[in-house]
Amino acid sequence: MRPNKLFQKIWELCWQANWDDQERKQVMAVNRDKPDRWKQDIAESVDMYNDWFMRFAPEAYRTTRVQTTKNVEAMLKATKNLKDVSVELLKAKPSVLPSLRMSTCPPLAVDRLIGLAGVSGNLVKAMDKGNRLPPRMSQRERDSDLKKIGEIIVKMADPDVFVWLGRGDDPSKREVYRAATIVADRLCGAVANPIIRNAQEKRQLTAIGEWLTGLEYENLPAGEGTKYDELEPGTYALRLDVPVEQEGTARTVNIPVDAVVMPKTAKAGELPLLIEAKSAGDFTNVNKRRKEEATKVNQLRRTYGHNVRYILFLCGYFDSGYLGYEAAEGIDWVWEHRIGDLGEFGL
Repeated sequence: MRPNKLFQKIWELCWQANWDDQERKQVMAVNRDKPDRWKQDIAESVDMYNDWFMRFAPEAYRTTRVQTTKNVEAMLKATKNLKDVSVELLKAKPSVLPSLRMSTCPPLAVDRLIGLAGVSGNLVKAMDKGNRLPPRMSQRERDSDLKKIGEIIVKMADPDVFVWLGRGDDPSKREVYRAATIVADRLCGAVANPIIRNAQEKRQLTAIGEWLTGLEYENLPAGEGTKYDELEPGTYALRLDVPVEQEGTARTVNIPVDAVVMPKTAKAGELPLLIEAKSAGDFTNVNKRRKEEATKVNQLRRTYGHNVRYILFLCGYFDSGYLGYEAAEGIDWVWEHRIGDLGEFGL
């Protein structure tokens, strides 16, 4: 069976299994039921993301690299150019740990440092991710572990980067700067990715907002008491919390939705359109994350019924496997390169 027919069959079977005839009539499909054009859309979406990335990523990387280099230089000053990684320093500035991990040969992953030093994983992860020390850890155990961490860093400091360590003298300003830039480069891959993701999300929401504004929809600031079930026809809100019931409990929790739009033609009691902005720079990560949308839409349906309208706004690397999975869950989407498809959802 050819791929397009296979995904069409998956969609049909799952649709039949989860929706009755009345509900089927109430929900109109825009892109999820058209696998014959998925291939072309995927190619155009990848091109659009890559074009944006080539224009934005170098600037994001340079900005991050400059700041990261300054942070590494501060770390070197505090450690006497990596000659003394003291317990006092690690207690006062837990945030230096990522720079220290990238200063060794080879650079140490979090779990590798935990194993080599024989220290608490909770301590290392709290320092590396949260810039803090575990509050419930005893002072004696904490100081002992911090000492071990410092000893491992000094012992494994990269001699090709920190050339002065083998000489036994103080480095020149140029040597310090060069070492700081090398460590910064090692850090920047991890630091720049969230910046790029956040910028892409901001750009997507701006695109949605501009498209709606062009149709004279009114933007309601989400931080000013705007509620999901109180939007008037012709209004929308970005980054709005929507309350849902937790399965098996009487508790209610809020889930964030990127854009909530009440169509101008909405009647009393009609639910708004919920839009989730998604972008991806490779095919691997989207298939790891594809269950997130299914979980969210199932929470919404459990709370508001099958008439809830939840769609994705896609830009980047979303392959047929991802699209087929979302279609099988009854989730539709709009490609950013064809943003006008939003109009087919009644906007």
